[in-house]
Amino acid sequence: MDISKYWKAIVDTLQDGLMVVDPGGRVLAVNPAAERLTGYKAEELIGKSCRMLDCTGCEIYGKGQAEKWCGLFVKGTVKAKKCLITNKEKRSVNVIKNATILYNENRNVIGAVETLTDMSALVSQQAEILQLRRSLHMDEGFHGLIGKSLIMQNLFELIENVAQSDAPVMIGGESGTGKELVARAIHEASERIEKPFIKVNCSALNENLLESELFGHVKGAYTGAEKTRIGRFEAAHGGTIFLDEIGDISPAIQIKLLRTLEEKEIERVGDHQPIKVDVRVVSATNKNLETLIQLDRFRDDLYFRINVFPIHCPPLKDRLEDIPIIVQNFIRLNNEKSGKKILGMTPEAIEKITAYPWPGNVRELRNAIEYAFVLCSSGGIGVDHLPPKIAGATNVCPEPQLTEPQKTEGRIPGTRAPVLKNADAAKREALIDALRQARGNRSETAKLLGISRVTVWKQIKRFKIDLFNDLSS
Repeated sequence: MDISKYWKAIVDTLQDGLMVVDPGGRVLAVNPAAERLTGYKAEELIGKSCRMLDCTGCEIYGKGQAEKWCGLFVKGTVKAKKCLITNKEKRSVNVIKNATILYNENRNVIGAVETLTDMSALVSQQAEILQLRRSLHMDEGFHGLIGKSLIMQNLFELIENVAQSDAPVMIGGESGTGKELVARAIHEASERIEKPFIKVNCSALNENLLESELFGHVKGAYTGAEKTRIGRFEAAHGGTIFLDEIGDISPAIQIKLLRTLEEKEIERVGDHQPIKVDVRVVSATNKNLETLIQLDRFRDDLYFRINVFPIHCPPLKDRLEDIPIIVQNFIRLNNEKSGKKILGMTPEAIEKITAYPWPGNVRELRNAIEYAFVLCSSGGIGVDHLPPKIAGATNVCPEPQLTEPQKTEGRIPGTRAPVLKNADAAKREALIDALRQARGNRSETAKLLGISRVTVWKQIKRFKIDLFNDLSS
């Protein structure tokens, strides 16, 4: 049976979008599923460049025919690649792309065929499941980060957003706030999760050792280099490298690091052969790099290169409401490690730990629980089981005071401004200031604050902000 004359009917019944292009990328044919997926009619696509769909999975090298311009014609195939295309309504559509080039009987390239599987519904469903899972299991943490406070929920949302790109991230915050956990969360929430996550403590090594650690060396590069060794950038290829305490690196290393970030290649110590690397760079510091720039101790061009997306880890004193669940998590972990059955912490001990300022942040809190486990054999951790400086804490971090309601012209008689904790009052004022700058535009406000538009809307409701009276006062 000759089925060649039935190919069109077969192709038209496919649920996946199918598109045939010539060696220059001009569309030759599409099926009905591709029309539904893109929003374009066949006559709007045929004869046009496939680049009108702005597919994020395409590797465009230049203009021309076949291998001179497109990565598909270089590699020959594309298999199960997650991409975004732009439909006729300028909306992004999640697709899985498969493609292969077509040859004639003389093995000359005559074009390519692509299939596009619509993944929008699945992506949306996965996002809903993730949000539901987080709300149901908030005590279990977000990639190791624990907190129910608004400031931590905003941090989790930022991590999810930045994980979707490969932009360099700079994590700031006090020592002990969990900067490494944030870096690892960014990696685990990204598509690089199956690839390596490599950490480098830049303050732990001198200049020569750090250079070798980052970029590797060849045999005989220096005294003691008895064999060739790859560096951390090569080890992280395809994944993420976390440069902790980046403010401590020397000017010479800063120059090499800048070149690596710009050219996406490294040179091993003692060698001049460039090696291509594909690495997501996440940096962290507890120092003020802008001050170091003014003191000529840090390059401004490197700063702007690594600080594309800044993230701040809040200190523990700014999220006291998270302390009980963090404590319970540390108790659970120590129970598993020690074999003890500590049930929790007495109300008096809880009062002491919430009165303490925690200059060492979460790391100090973890150490305090480990200290308590040495002294407490069973039951609940009491005040006498805590480190002396914590057990003796009194009113160092007093309960947040309530603010008096403000009188505002135009407010409905009998209503009150929301009574807020000090931290919440500051957040409310910051939100109002941002809304004023954005003239009430929530999308612009979200950009100014580095949060989502939905979060802005939720905070407006939570803080009972009157967009007319509060912004004009």
